[in-house]
Amino acid sequence: MMSKRKLSKTDAFGEKCKTDLPKTKKSRSSDVEKASAHGGVENEGVFEELLMTSGIILKVGEGQNEIAVNQIAFQKKLCLALEKHPTYPGVVKQFISGLESHIKDRNQFKNCLLPCTPVRTEGSRTLVHSYCESLIKLLLGIKILQPAVITLLLEKIPEFFFDVVGTFGTNFPRLIVNQFKWLDKLLDSQDLVKKLMQMVSVSPVPIQHDIITSLPEILEDSQQSEVARELSCLLKQGRRLTVPILDALSRLDLDAGLLDEVRQSAMTIVPSVKLEDLPVVVKFILHNVKAADAVEVISDLRKSLDLSSCVLPLQILSSQKKPKSQVQASSSMSQVTTSQNCVKLIFDVIKLSVRFQKDISEAWIKAIENSTSVSDHKVLDLIVLLLIHSTNTKNKKHTERILRNKIRLGCVREQLMQNAFQNHSTVIKDFFPSILALAQVFLRSAHPAIVSFGSCMYKQAFAAFDSYCQQEVVTALVTHVCSGSETEADVSLDVLTDLVTLHTSLLMRYATFVKTILDSTRKLNPCQIRKLFYILSTLAFTQRQEGSYIQDDMHMVIRKWLSSTVPNHKQMAIIGAVTMIGSMALKRNEGDGSSLERPQLNSEHDGQLSTLMDLVGFCCEQAPEILALYYDELASLIEKQKGNLDLQLLEEFGKSLVENFPNDFVVDLSPTVDGSFLFPVKSLYNLDEEESQGAIAINLLPLVAQSEPGRATAEMSNQSKRVVSPMCLSPCFRLLRLYTGEQNNGSLEEIDALLGCPLYLTDLEVEGKLDSLSKQEREFLCSLLFYALNWFREVVNAFCQQQDAEMKGKVLTRLQNITELQTVLGKCLAVTPGYVPPPATFDSEAAPSINAVGPARKRNGRKKKADGSKADSTDRSQADDSSEGNQPDTELSELEKSAAEREAGNPLTQLQSYRPYFRELELEVFTVLHCGLLTKSILDTEMHTEAREVVQLGPAELCFLLDDLCWKLAHALTPGSTRRVPFPKERGYKDVGFSHLCQRTPKEVVVCAVNLLKPLCNHMENMHNYFQAVAAQSQGVEDNPGVNIQERQLMSSCYQQLLLTFRSLFAWNGFSQHENNDLLRSALQVLADRLKPGETEFLPLEELISESFQYLLNFQQSVPSFHCAFILAQLLIAIAEKPMTGGKKEKMAVLAKQFLCRSWVKPSGEQEKGSQFNSALHALLCVYLEHTDNILKAIEEISSVGVAELINSAKDGCSSTYPTLSRQTFPVFFRVMMAQLESSVRSIPAGKPSDSSEVQLEKLLRWNIAVRNFHILINLVKVFDSRLVLSICLKYGRLFVEAFLKLAMPLLDYSFKKHRDDVQSLLKTLQLSTRQLHHMCGHSKIRQDIGLTNYVPLLKKSLEQFVYRVKAMLAFNHCQEAFWVGILKNRDLQGEEILSQASEAKDSDEDGSAESPAEEEEASGSITDGSDEDDAARSGPARSP
Repeated sequence: MMSKRKLSKTDAFGEKCKTDLPKTKKSRSSDVEKASAHGGVENEGVFEELLMTSGIILKVGEGQNEIAVNQIAFQKKLCLALEKHPTYPGVVKQFISGLESHIKDRNQFKNCLLPCTPVRTEGSRTLVHSYCESLIKLLLGIKILQPAVITLLLEKIPEFFFDVVGTFGTNFPRLIVNQFKWLDKLLDSQDLVKKLMQMVSVSPVPIQHDIITSLPEILEDSQQSEVARELSCLLKQGRRLTVPILDALSRLDLDAGLLDEVRQSAMTIVPSVKLEDLPVVVKFILHNVKAADAVEVISDLRKSLDLSSCVLPLQILSSQKKPKSQVQASSSMSQVTTSQNCVKLIFDVIKLSVRFQKDISEAWIKAIENSTSVSDHKVLDLIVLLLIHSTNTKNKKHTERILRNKIRLGCVREQLMQNAFQNHSTVIKDFFPSILALAQVFLRSAHPAIVSFGSCMYKQAFAAFDSYCQQEVVTALVTHVCSGSETEADVSLDVLTDLVTLHTSLLMRYATFVKTILDSTRKLNPCQIRKLFYILSTLAFTQRQEGSYIQDDMHMVIRKWLSSTVPNHKQMAIIGAVTMIGSMALKRNEGDGSSLERPQLNSEHDGQLSTLMDLVGFCCEQAPEILALYYDELASLIEKQKGNLDLQLLEEFGKSLVENFPNDFVVDLSPTVDGSFLFPVKSLYNLDEEESQGAIAINLLPLVAQSEPGRATAEMSNQSKRVVSPMCLSPCFRLLRLYTGEQNNGSLEEIDALLGCPLYLTDLEVEGKLDSLSKQEREFLCSLLFYALNWFREVVNAFCQQQDAEMKGKVLTRLQNITELQTVLGKCLAVTPGYVPPPATFDSEAAPSINAVGPARKRNGRKKKADGSKADSTDRSQADDSSEGNQPDTELSELEKSAAEREAGNPLTQLQSYRPYFRELELEVFTVLHCGLLTKSILDTEMHTEAREVVQLGPAELCFLLDDLCWKLAHALTPGSTRRVPFPKERGYKDVGFSHLCQRTPKEVVVCAVNLLKPLCNHMENMHNYFQAVAAQSQGVEDNPGVNIQERQLMSSCYQQLLLTFRSLFAWNGFSQHENNDLLRSALQVLADRLKPGETEFLPLEELISESFQYLLNFQQSVPSFHCAFILAQLLIAIAEKPMTGGKKEKMAVLAKQFLCRSWVKPSGEQEKGSQFNSALHALLCVYLEHTDNILKAIEEISSVGVAELINSAKDGCSSTYPTLSRQTFPVFFRVMMAQLESSVRSIPAGKPSDSSEVQLEKLLRWNIAVRNFHILINLVKVFDSRLVLSICLKYGRLFVEAFLKLAMPLLDYSFKKHRDDVQSLLKTLQLSTRQLHHMCGHSKIRQDIGLTNYVPLLKKSLEQFVYRVKAMLAFNHCQEAFWVGILKNRDLQGEEILSQASEAKDSDEDGSAESPAEEEEASGSITDGSDEDDAARSGPARSP
């Protein structure tokens, strides 16, 4: 009633709408009338009339239809008007007919499909909602109109099949389909969906797309499964509707079976779907994964998802030389951009799933981890690992570990990472923090492949990312350099060197950061200083204008260091200055941009160079060590930049060098020498005696006499005179020969007279004369010999590569001279304690002092004393050894060198500690090993050959060369088994004596070593034949007088060094890197070719390894010493690990056992012994037990057979089966057997309730054997009761008991009922062992040995846990009556009661006093024993459960 009254008051609307707000509702009909009066549609039809009376005004043109009433009210009014219309239901058809005629006009149809707008007139306020549905959707909400409207709309869709919708055009099909969404009630939804699916089958793709994506908002819940199956079938039919179908399916509620089917369908189309559709497919797969199927689904997705198709447009673009037009160019760039955007979308989808779905993250990690083949790993894996590392903080460590392992195994290679950076830089740029963090961690790794990967990450990030990332990379590298870690600094400087070579202009922007390293040079060694100045010099002199400020800073730093009184600063100044000279004197290429500036800057540049060289030369004149360093650095520069230096710029310096060397160090050869010296001057080692005319000599002894402290000080007063020191002889000659060779294309004919000229020395027949000399004379003689040896070393370095046969002969003669002089020097040093030789290397902070050498010799002396002492004292000396029993000695090089020093027949042994005082041999010297027999012609005055003297590389020279080669390989090549010490001790510069070697990469050293393999194999075969002949000659008599003991010792030393050389080479961890596979193959091919000549070229790597292994295995019968046997075993392991197969493993076990069962006797007839022998024995015994098939059987054989024979032998005897097992070596055997026994039982799987009876019986059998071995070993303490053996028992006894509790007791829980007798026997045997361990605890406390008592608390705790665990096992099997507690008395190792505590034991029986230090509760019910009845209160046997 009230509403009728309101509608009647039309005249009051205009006046009261502003003042009477509660009465605004009265004016709705008047609003409609006013609106119709202002431009409404004038139509007399039913359609327009009913709409107008219900509250909607139709508009024409661009204006939208207006609604003046609430939507619900409109629908109710229209429905009521239709139903009450006189012609109902005919009026419905009239209404639909009017609607159809109305929407024939596209603009009017568009207005009907778009939302209506509420009526707003001036001065009025409407309560209609701001958003209103479209007219069509409002009509669809009326039941009596809905079927007809749906039919009308569906019939209208075909009219727009061929419309082209522009950017701003109206998509009528999409607007029509949108009308069916979210309807409150569908009268016949089945019919609508059926018609829509029919429409899909005949519509163009865009309309199909709109219909399919709208289905989830149209369907009722009951229809979803049916429609989903239809869509799944449609998905399999074609690829054009992949995106809308998956989009629709992802919003439907599907059952598990259908979901799996659809997901499988989606998975099958991943390889062939369009790139722009791929993100949607991946999203559907990842968002519909159940936890149980996650790993399988992700693994399939990994295999199907190939990013190479995404890279194809980029590769096509890069392969095109020049596009024909700008349109083509823009089209290609657009294609590349689209491709990159699609890849980025894919990884955005993966990132979301990883971040919010824990199962997905773990599944990706597991899927990548499960991939083992190299070919299975893709760029996708690397990017996903980076994504997870940056997204999921909980999985960072896990991700890092997986990536480490993959790199170590060669699955993720640098090429993979380079492809990721080059092709997907836009994706991985988002993970830059993770890339930086991983690179920092990898750079600190001990594995070369991981370090190389980290270096490559830095380089690729610098090249691919923007300036911010580049700055962060440079900052991180500078931090590494200044960290104080030598390895980090080396690798980081190498990375910076590569960057400055490849991206000079880019790195120039961050030169200020690099320059800050100059503030931390005290942490850098000379080799690193050299790298740093190379980087700065390249930046300074390649980029002329931009690098001028760097030049100024470098000049300033060098002047400051040169004027410093600190020797280290002057050394750094020389190194830096020579590096700058190298950059300034480089030849400029024609294509180099800097060459354009050369004419203008030529004079200025040359002036800088000459000023710098004059400054350095002036500062070095009065300091022989600094001058020698200057010569060495210039020589190294010429050698490194061979052919690239502009020698015209160095011509003035070269002339002075050529003039000064003969003036300073060379004199004409004459019978007498003027002057008074400590020793008479004598010309020695003249190889050109027939050339009497113009003969020259090296004026060595007079120069050494002048450099004596007294005379040198007197001469220093005359500052105007240049100081000539013998210290500069070898460095100056090295510079001279490299400068001469550079000028003459490698020919040294101009200075070949220096190869054969004599030296002014003195009579060196010092046998019996040394004791009569004064200390000053002995030291003078030693210095003279050091200078002579260093001269000969440099001569060999210079002429070793000359092809002339006569020169080669002279080089071999000089090697003989070196070995002869070394023998004399060894005798002189033996009687000259405290002598410090003159320095021979000048780039270290300080030459090694004799104090650093002395203690080493003292330690060796103490070791010799210990070797000859009793076993008990040996045990005490090793009691504090903390190394694990199953770990071989890691410092093998030190072990091997110390062993080599014990060889009395080796002349090098006494000089090993003085290595830093000898000039370094170049790697090219070892080409001498290729030489066979050479002849040296002796010419008469008419240049005719008078005679031919055969010059051969003898054992002494071979030993000298091999010893130096061993040291070089051990220094340059890191073995694969080494681990970096977390907190290394501060040591001196480790590269002393290896300065030239350190300027080569490990790979370059390996290439040189591989080239030497053929002659090395020849020499090793000769050694093999020699010792085979010696063995045949001696016929079992080791001290055969017919054998030259000294020669045999020398040959044995050569054999050992050959094996060391092979082992250092093949144990190099760089062989694990994929890029070194060819190098490894070429090395193995040399060995395999010795067995199958000419057949190894095309053999696969596995066969090459097998053939090489067999070749080296053939040397087992001829190894002369136990240490050689140990090295041979290590060499075979290094080769067999690539990879270790079952056959090779068995052969290794047989070989190791043969060595253990062989008697090792020195040539003198004594048995080998000592700490070095024990260390090698320890490692070889570990090899045997680790490679044997049945370790428990092997331990039982040694303990029950070998040890029993040892016990029954004489005091100094040994086991007949295992001759290496003696009373001195028993602690070594015992430690290894205990450690390996404990390690082997941990590999026995723990018992499970699901185990079958056969499986339980098999495990019980293994545990029975292990416990029996444990009991045998523990009882050996009664015979071998040394402190070391006790400590081993206490340590590994606890570990064995803990392993038994953890792994064996669950087995006993479930097998007690079925195998009661076996379980009872097992526990009974173990109880005897635990009782003996208890006695050891009491013995340790009585002895008050802190080293032993430290083991007691943890062992007592384990024994107590064992008692209660047995009780729990019996209770679990309902047999708890079989368990009771007794008090075990304190006894010593022999089982005797400790009387000092007998009274306390009685008190403890009554009141449980805690003063008894060794109380133990022990289970004894189920393990009855008639013996030891006073140990515990005993009862009858246990009842069966």
